[in-house]
Amino acid sequence: MLNLYLTNILTPDNLWYLFITVLFILLIAVPVLIGMAMLTWFERKILGWMHLRHGPMYVGPFGLLQPFADAIKLMFKEPFLPDASSKFMYLLAPILIFVPALIAWAVIPMSETSQGVWVLANINLGVLYLLAISSLGVYGILMAGWASNSKYPFLGAVRSGAQMVSYEVSMGLIILSVILLSGSMNLTDIVHAQQGLWFFIPAFPAFVMFLVSILAETNRHPFDLPEAEAELVAGYNTEYSAMGFALFFLGEYIAMITMSAFTTLLFLGGWLPPLNVAPFTWVPGILWFALKVLAILFFMIWVRGTFPRYRYDQLMRLGWKIFLPLSLIWLIITATCVKLHSENGVQPPAPADVKALDQSSEANPVSLGQAA
Repeated sequence: MLNLYLTNILTPDNLWYLFITVLFILLIAVPVLIGMAMLTWFERKILGWMHLRHGPMYVGPFGLLQPFADAIKLMFKEPFLPDASSKFMYLLAPILIFVPALIAWAVIPMSETSQGVWVLANINLGVLYLLAISSLGVYGILMAGWASNSKYPFLGAVRSGAQMVSYEVSMGLIILSVILLSGSMNLTDIVHAQQGLWFFIPAFPAFVMFLVSILAETNRHPFDLPEAEAELVAGYNTEYSAMGFALFFLGEYIAMITMSAFTTLLFLGGWLPPLNVAPFTWVPGILWFALKVLAILFFMIWVRGTFPRYRYDQLMRLGWKIFLPLSLIWLIITATCVKLHSENGVQPPAPADVKALDQSSEANPVSLGQAA
């Protein structure tokens, strides 16, 4: 029975499809991991220039090989496993931080050519998928703090859980306003809806709130309360060393890149050029996408080098008393404007698949009935 099942599954077509899928996954995952390594160099260089020092400069030209030297050092450090910890949860927690940050890239479109959109899975609920995956990171942090059986990691984990839940509410309301503007939850369609005007211009208040919210969502300064070294030693990852600590580090920086890409797709037109004229159109879309993501990452690093850390009560007040009501008011305003425009005969841009379906039905109205 098992042999028959494997024979039906392991056909040449299925194996070829599996090979192509794995190849596409590697084409996405490897550049993201390399980008994460170079982001650490980029951050240290930017902060060094802001502090009037050099940053990494000895390992490789301009210090470019410093992230790889750090990775090799962490690989060969001795792993530490506390005696009083919950062993299985302790080892599982870093994986729950790293894996969701990486698999979120399955639905992120990076460019579009005549052959199609550069995305692994162009699903209609891409926004919902990203929200769900980004919410999983808090479980890894809570698990790390609880499984370490130490008071400082536990306090950092509790802080992180409250913080991430607080700002996910306002982020969800802001994303709903973008969905109303685009008329779709497909990330590719959201980018197509910005061909005439990027959404950060009409929705600038939402754009500013979203930028601040992703700082809190990724536990970045000035909202890095879960790992405040002056209060909690190192927060939820205090008891981790070697590759366990490295996975937390990887997860945090990949989450930074993921949220920057998400912001680019929602508000900055994704891979679209600033102006749809030459010479802007000569630049490949993937390069525009990368430049926009790099600009958001520079903003996150600039904030770290500029603003002091918030107190925890200030963090909660900003999330619940300021961003939550403001994002709800903005959602109501956006819904009202979209409704008024639709009543005046101005419809929100239709998704690309709906447009193609309309065009095909006009060109050959019988084909739909035959397909049915």
